[in-house]
Amino acid sequence: MGKRKVSILEPAATAVAEIAFFIESKGLPQTAKKFVAEAFHFFKKLSDERIEHKPCSYKLWITLKYRCVTYKKKYVVAYLSLEKEIVVCEFVSAKLLQ
Repeated sequence: MGKRKVSILEPAATAVAEIAFFIESKGLPQTAKKFVAEAFHFFKKLSDERIEHKPCSYKLWITLKYRCVTYKKKYVVAYLSLEKEIVVCEFVSAKLLQ
């Protein structure tokens, strides 16, 4: 099984951190930590070169040639799929894209 390098850009990492901060502000610090760990584990799973997700349907992301995958039915991960690397570019609420 081939694995590609996974790079996470600042906008995606910041978005995960902001969501975790929101969860923590609701009095759930352990849940916030778990959310961050699971999100980054999900990003790492994108490295499997056998799996190729569909191109994004959001207009701006189409022009940037991002690929999209949903995470926990609430979030969208937009990434660039390169030959030897996955670059996670965006992590946003699916509600914001409609």
